[in-house]
Amino acid sequence: MAPLLEIADLKKQARRRVPKMFFDYADSGSWTEGTYKSNESDFEKIKFRQRIAVDMTNRNLATKMIGQDVSMPVALAPTGLTGMQHADGEILAAQAAEEFGVPFTLSTMSICSLEAVAEKTTKPFWFQLYVMKDKDFIGDLIDRAKAVGCSALILTLDLQILGQRHKDLRNGLSAPPKFTPKHIWQMATRPAWCMGMLQTRNRSFGNIVGHAKGVSDLSSLSSWTAEQFDPQLNWKDVEWIKERWGGPVILKGILDKEDAVKALETGADAMIVSNHGGRQLDGAPSSITVLPEIVEAVDGRMEIHLDSGIRSGQDILRAKALGAQSTYIGRPFLYGLGAGGKAGVTRALEILRQEMDITMALCGKRDINTVDSSIIYKNPL
Repeated sequence: MAPLLEIADLKKQARRRVPKMFFDYADSGSWTEGTYKSNESDFEKIKFRQRIAVDMTNRNLATKMIGQDVSMPVALAPTGLTGMQHADGEILAAQAAEEFGVPFTLSTMSICSLEAVAEKTTKPFWFQLYVMKDKDFIGDLIDRAKAVGCSALILTLDLQILGQRHKDLRNGLSAPPKFTPKHIWQMATRPAWCMGMLQTRNRSFGNIVGHAKGVSDLSSLSSWTAEQFDPQLNWKDVEWIKERWGGPVILKGILDKEDAVKALETGADAMIVSNHGGRQLDGAPSSITVLPEIVEAVDGRMEIHLDSGIRSGQDILRAKALGAQSTYIGRPFLYGLGAGGKAGVTRALEILRQEMDITMALCGKRDINTVDSSIIYKNPL
């Protein structure tokens, strides 16, 4: 087997091992996928200043996210259907993150439930909340996250309606998959994936089925989900969610400096500059493009994190240089999960850490907490 040296290597291996409908779910954007592509390409335009004859010993990547110690400025982002990339995917990713010393965030739309992940981990993880019309369900979901010891709540604000993802529609995506000839063939050609799924009970949306009113099986789940994303979501909803939660809150989906100022006014603990990985508004700018103006608008009054488009440790360093305190990875850890389960997630984190560490040293820095725009040769953004 060829060595796994970069995230692209994990992506190639995941493509071979995960059924096409689920690999495409992770590796796609909305409509033309223009924003999805620019998320990656805009990072590549940012060049580093190489520095020489400087002391590169005793380097440090450890920092803090909302007061929590982390081994490097990275968290695993909330991703839906993670347990369809690999059996028990959320559990395995959470375990890998825990051992690596970085936060794991469980999605509302996870396959493994809050309780299932908590049972198999020993430290608190984070929970991501989608706001649904059924506020009783949302309140209960928040209470469940508190009950299992989740230490932070990420509130996603950019999915009031679902951006159309053409690959999902063409693939007939569902969880678990429908047994059409096309889907049966996809699964039959991935025997290891099939064996894993046969050995787990986690095959549906664990946070929803059996918990939401009227959702007792997959047939009722489909119609409930289609109707539940709340197009009336507004800043007042943030207030009652923050009060109900009572702990650290991170607002996800900030892509405009005016919204960043509104996020400040909520009193949340951090915001995530994000375009949902290019999966919502196609034609929106990349996250890294808007980061500098949001950093300027916030002016140090709230932690700023970033996701969307990170594919290397160098990208993490670029985000740090332009003012993000920390970052989130979605697709890189999903590629690792699909490629090799828990070990694959660990390998993705190792790759990012090594790339970030070496690049930081070659830019003349020894501590991630001192990285700033001085390491950027030319910022075209």
